[in-house]
Amino acid sequence: MAHVLIPLPHQDVDPSEVAVPWRILTEAGHQVTFATPDGRVASADPIMLSGEGLDPWGFVPGLRKLRVFGLMLRANANARRDYAALEKAVSFHAPIAWEAIDPDRFDGLLLPGGHCARGVREYLESESLQRVVAAFFAADKPVAAICHGVVLAARSRGVDGRSVLHGRRTTALTWALEKSAWSLTRITRFWDPHYYRTYPDGAGQPAGYMSVQQEVTRALADPNHFLDVPGDASHHRRKTSGLVRDSDSDDTPAFVIRDGNYVSARWPGDVHRFAREFAALLETAADTRQ
Repeated sequence: MAHVLIPLPHQDVDPSEVAVPWRILTEAGHQVTFATPDGRVASADPIMLSGEGLDPWGFVPGLRKLRVFGLMLRANANARRDYAALEKAVSFHAPIAWEAIDPDRFDGLLLPGGHCARGVREYLESESLQRVVAAFFAADKPVAAICHGVVLAARSRGVDGRSVLHGRRTTALTWALEKSAWSLTRITRFWDPHYYRTYPDGAGQPAGYMSVQQEVTRALADPNHFLDVPGDASHHRRKTSGLVRDSDSDDTPAFVIRDGNYVSARWPGDVHRFAREFAALLETAADTRQ
């Protein structure tokens, strides 16, 4: 059994990227500890749970529950089920504070994502968490990062001053997926057009400069170390459309990269395979330690 750390922001974490890995890891016999900024219980982005507020009429109180685009963009039924179970878990209600994290106590680290700027920026910009991430990489312990969680890894620096992902191959939320969702939600959620972009591009910056893919790529030793679905991959359309998500029984839509003790994935549509591969990596690492 491995002891896994999952740090979270206070709010706005993606429910799929936390709850599905929690379930799969615990079902595999691993222990999960959560960490938040000050040890208070975290909460997911409510819009990703309900889908309310993602339609053009979503700002009207009486019409918020009438959902069209919201049903398409929110977490799917499997993830919502897992998040409902997570909210009842003792471990979820007993997080430690970020500053109290001792990397030596843990065998692995999982970094979920979330795009809403209100809560997620605190998580991505935490120097405390960046030091924790660097410690796991320095010890060559298993690390998994998905979506915006890869940004936190990319910002974490080793003793050489370089990103811990320098020299690694990785994926993350691609600009194609991010742009697609942002382009839709800045129309359907017109009163909050940057909801789906944690870091909008600044004045004079080219389109996508502050996207997840571009920031992560800038941290790598070679731009070609950022990996996306190859053009000749089987089930290419299912993997790249942004319309199909994987499940416990079907991982054909998923795209996950493993480089040594590091596993990465793009978005919630990869999360089941992502979690299973990380669980397998933890077991392999445990066998090596014995």
